[in-house]
Amino acid sequence: MQSWRQALLYIVGIGISNLGNWIYLVAINLLILHMTGSPAAVAGLFIIRPLAVLLTNSWAGSLIDRMNQRRLMIMTDVIRGILIAVIPFLSSVWAIYAVMFLVSVAGAFFGPTSMTYVTKLIAPEDRKRFNAWSSFTTSGAVLLGPSISGLLIAYTDIRVCIFINAISFLLCAWVIRLLPDVDQEKAAEGEPKQRLTLQVWLQDWRSVIRFGQAAKYFVTVYILFQTAMLLGFALDSQEATFIKQVLLLGDEGYGLLVSVAGAGYLAGSAAASFSVKLLSLRMFISAGTLLSSLGYLLFYASSGPMVAAAGFILFGFFSSYANAGFTTFFQNQVPIELMGRFSSVTRLAEGMLQIVLTLLLGFAADLWSLQVVCLIGAGAAVAVSVAVLVAVYAPSRAHHYEPPASNRSAAT
Repeated sequence: MQSWRQALLYIVGIGISNLGNWIYLVAINLLILHMTGSPAAVAGLFIIRPLAVLLTNSWAGSLIDRMNQRRLMIMTDVIRGILIAVIPFLSSVWAIYAVMFLVSVAGAFFGPTSMTYVTKLIAPEDRKRFNAWSSFTTSGAVLLGPSISGLLIAYTDIRVCIFINAISFLLCAWVIRLLPDVDQEKAAEGEPKQRLTLQVWLQDWRSVIRFGQAAKYFVTVYILFQTAMLLGFALDSQEATFIKQVLLLGDEGYGLLVSVAGAGYLAGSAAASFSVKLLSLRMFISAGTLLSSLGYLLFYASSGPMVAAAGFILFGFFSSYANAGFTTFFQNQVPIELMGRFSSVTRLAEGMLQIVLTLLLGFAADLWSLQVVCLIGAGAAVAVSVAVLVAVYAPSRAHHYEPPASNRSAAT
């Protein structure tokens, strides 16, 4: 089927990029930790992306919904590849932060753009299956990336990992170029339909607000789910420090333990891919969110690598279900013509919250026990996940999880 050949091509391109990202993630954490020795400096890496989102996404969605989305994805990948290639030549932590900020600005465009593009490319009845297989590819990158990074760091240099990520972005751009253009009219024009003025920007914000007011239930589930995810992202900022300073593992041990999480991702994504027709969308979202949060709690409660590995496997396995389920729910509920603007505006709010949570966790970990602080954060994520489960399984809300053909509008 032509549509599935196109879908697989997209998954391959994003999979290459994700593999490079995971090779790079291990390397950049260790590079900053080696340069500074500070948990707060490592936490700073996790503030850069939400800060870029904060400064970009208030207006990015207005551009995304009006431009040719395939062309925009290619452009942002090329920019990120070039910028990442500069990092190995920098000797200042602040210079690295500055380049990573520019990379994150480009990424702030890519995320909402790719969500809109994929929603147009994939038929509604195929979205859940596509998202599960996309998660499977991402999980393979999570599994292979840290392992490859660990080997490269052991036998070459941290900077080699960073160069590989730069190349992966350029390869992804080339693959996206082979995909069909879902915006033929915009492709012919090559420019946004409207000149973006303050008035247009304010109208776009009002459109997003009106949608939120009309889709109160969707927004409630969205906020709860993203809060649980953001608590997890804040905890991720202390992952490398926890492994090295509490579990007392070296660089190779860190890469190996993260690879265990990748194995959990891969197994969970495979299970999700093959159970798409057996489990409901509600089960994907609610059980996936709760059990992945419990995986965080188990990891930060550990005092040795075995329990930590079990927590990573639990988190990795069920986060695949949560992400595939919620992505499908999002695609089915948000109108395509508003998707870029909605994603950008909500990611702006998420960026603000992530900055606060990451700073709070980083500074608290410098002042008090790292393990206790992380356990409090993981406990909060579990509590929010329980709220997600209650909201998703509210009996009167079952129609929100029916196929798009019978529930295309987001009712209150």
